[in-house]
Amino acid sequence: METENNHRLQRSPNRMIAGVCAGIAEFFGLNVTSVRLATLLLLLFGGLSLWVYIMLWLIMPRAPKKTNV
Repeated sequence: METENNHRLQRSPNRMIAGVCAGIAEFFGLNVTSVRLATLLLLLFGGLSLWVYIMLWLIMPRAPKKTNV
């Protein structure tokens, strides 16, 4: 039985590219836009490699889509 208290780091279905930033924001309870802007700034100014983002994309499992029953 799946509960709502299942707190795992997963790629979010609420995504722009891969759902990595949205998944991180949901996991830490942050604003998705803030995480996306921080990621963009880190990518542009060398604090985060594009390879790290790609690795997270490959490693993080995709969250199941929620269905309204």
